[in-house]
Amino acid sequence: MQQIKGLLFDKDGTILDFYKTWIPINRRMALDAAGGDPDVAAELLRASGHDPETDIVKPGALLIGSDVTVIADHFAQVLKNRSSADLYEVVSRNFRDGGAEHATLIDGSIEEIERLRDAGYRLGLATNDTFDGMQASLGRFSGILDLFEFCVGCDSGHGAKPEPGMGLAFAQHTGLDPENCAIIGDSIHDLEMGRRAGFGLRVGVLSGPYRQVDLEPYADVVIDSVVELGALFNLPTKAATQI
Repeated sequence: MQQIKGLLFDKDGTILDFYKTWIPINRRMALDAAGGDPDVAAELLRASGHDPETDIVKPGALLIGSDVTVIADHFAQVLKNRSSADLYEVVSRNFRDGGAEHATLIDGSIEEIERLRDAGYRLGLATNDTFDGMQASLGRFSGILDLFEFCVGCDSGHGAKPEPGMGLAFAQHTGLDPENCAIIGDSIHDLEMGRRAGFGLRVGVLSGPYRQVDLEPYADVVIDSVVELGALFNLPTKAATQI
């Protein structure tokens, strides 16, 4: 393992609980795009990998980790009567408003990230949500965004995952070589971005819809959640630090 000094985190499914946060957002976004027609909304969800009957989002679904433009273009192809530009506004609004209403933290995620910051790691956040959506969802929780010195969304000018731009921008911002950076995320998009950016470590987490078998081909290591990062990086336990 390279000497890792910078940690770039995904947001949804990594810091935020994917299902508690995104199931209601997906449902409202599809209904909005469908002009209020529940049958058309259900068709949109099914076509995007979200089963409207069970609310299970299958690994690799469009609605896991895709940026606003990709989702808007896909919805336009399915609906055929609305433009991508129109649907871009619909998706962006639902990302922002839905995040502000439904964002739910993974238990222990912020405490572990604070521990990593206190240990000297440089921290960043990169999401395929919009920048406003990121601020709306994490802004619900006091002080969280202040933990990260670098925060970008899909519309921040560095492209969207799995392209390498966000990762390269993080390395440039921190002055670190990409080999000294790690990506932590729950999706193939995250891990592939890390590979393309030349990151020294790709950490998959199983706190989102993807399974271990899905992530293993793209990750250097797969852990249950960010709560295990301290152990991965051999940080002392809380009990040890208090002695």
